Amino acid sequence: MYQHTYELVGVAVIFIVMLLWGYFKEGPIILAAKSFHNKDYDKADALLKQIRNPDLLSKKRRGFYEFIMGGICLQRQDFEEASAHYELAAQYPLRTANDHVAALVHVANISIRLGNFEKAATYLQLAKEKEEQVTAKMKAVIEKIEMELERKNLGKNQE
Repeated sequence: MYQHTYELVGVAVIFIVMLLWGYFKEGPIILAAKSFHNKDYDKADALLKQIRNPDLLSKKRRGFYEFIMGGICLQRQDFEEASAHYELAAQYPLRTANDHVAALVHVANISIRLGNFEKAATYLQLAKEKEEQVTAKMKAVIEKIEMELERKNLGKNQE
């Protein structure tokens, strides 16, 4: 700046601002996703905990953040926390329809485990509405959970 090259200073400032904006809007989600896919849940959790305020993330990254956090909580068998994260993930856009349905199915499955059959039926119905957009494997999972829900409801009604 002392050499009066204001254009160069302006470009440097814009670069720094974009770098900071990208950090707060994107965060280390990609690195956490890679660790999560490699089944290194502790590293993924540590990377996600670097994000102090997930509300500042962009919509796509926030959904992915919640999806990964739900998976980490599910691995640690903290089912209530996992359900909360998957519910939030289902409210945001995810990469594919299959991911969105997976979040809904996880909430339904966890609700069955916790004995909340009405909530499970609701989320399973939401998943079935998008069933034509998902893979055959996900359709099989939906059918399996639907049968489990029916079995649990029959057992509950017979008592």
